[in-house]
Amino acid sequence: MIGRKRVLIAPLDWGLGHATRCIPIIRELLSRGYEVLIAGEGTIKFLLQKEFPGIECLPLKGYDIEYARSKAWFLPRILMQIPKLLISIKKEKKWLEKIIEKNKIDIVISDNRFGLNNKKIYSIFITHQLFIKTPLMEEWLQKLNYRFINQFDECWIPDIQEKPNLAGKLSHPEKLPTIPIRYIGCLSRFTPTPALLEKHLLILLSGPEPQRSLLEKKLLAQLKNFSSPVLLVRGLPGNSDSIEMGPQITCINHLPAQVLQKAVIEASFVIARSGYSTIMDLMKLKKKSILIPTPGQTEQEYLAEHIMQQNFAFTIEQQNFDLQKALSAAQSFPYSFLPLNENVDLLKEALSFKHGFALSLV
Repeated sequence: MIGRKRVLIAPLDWGLGHATRCIPIIRELLSRGYEVLIAGEGTIKFLLQKEFPGIECLPLKGYDIEYARSKAWFLPRILMQIPKLLISIKKEKKWLEKIIEKNKIDIVISDNRFGLNNKKIYSIFITHQLFIKTPLMEEWLQKLNYRFINQFDECWIPDIQEKPNLAGKLSHPEKLPTIPIRYIGCLSRFTPTPALLEKHLLILLSGPEPQRSLLEKKLLAQLKNFSSPVLLVRGLPGNSDSIEMGPQITCINHLPAQVLQKAVIEASFVIARSGYSTIMDLMKLKKKSILIPTPGQTEQEYLAEHIMQQNFAFTIEQQNFDLQKALSAAQSFPYSFLPLNENVDLLKEALSFKHGFALSLV
């Protein structure tokens, strides 16, 4: 080989899900001999460098969107920050322009970062939200969404094209972007393995503040009288703070993918947010779950309703969450799972870049 193509992977910083679903993409690219760089900071950088020691990380500030403490103010708070978001997009466009030549970038794969495209290189946008579910302004938001997506060369959707699927109308809107679209299947860092002996209840906290901490506080209060073994993963990579509970409760700030997969497999149930990456991970391992949408986050609320209607997971609102009642209801819930085996090659096909940009070794 005379040289290797360089691929820049840049996940959004809203929670950890965008970064975790980039893990199988990075693994596949590395296995094919491509040179991978990542862009991000804080927990994104820590998580991906923990999974891929030695990988180069280019500093790139996140959108730093602030979430409201109450459900009623969630959407207004997001809408008020749209100008801030547009400024961040302009800044990352200028950032990419500078690093293309400096770091010899051939292609960029952006997970929901709207400004990471440039005519000098081939750019791919990853999203499961072609349709943005909101109580109002849906048509305007979709036009704004497509205005940015259509500046890329391709759009990859981590879902199944046919029904049943995981994201419903979020990833299957009536109108699609004008650029080429590829459904790349369930994008999970986990690989299916035989079931192990159930050892504990697993709680996975994630998502932006303050809602991550609000749910953690609620769960810790209810766990005080819980007698069965519990493993609580706080979703705080790089954080050294600790929580001391009773002997049956183990609190860990973060687990790498391989260790976390084992913890999921050994769980009787998994309690988590109804974030899309979490849903894909649980579906990949066919694990029974109790999912709690972030209050006011209409995407998670829609996903919670959609997957419960298809019996993929039992879901309940945070306000009404009672641990014992939720576990009792989950015991009798008729769980079913998507047959994903026929979709395992969709990502590999996408990463072969057979059309558009030929990402081949030279």
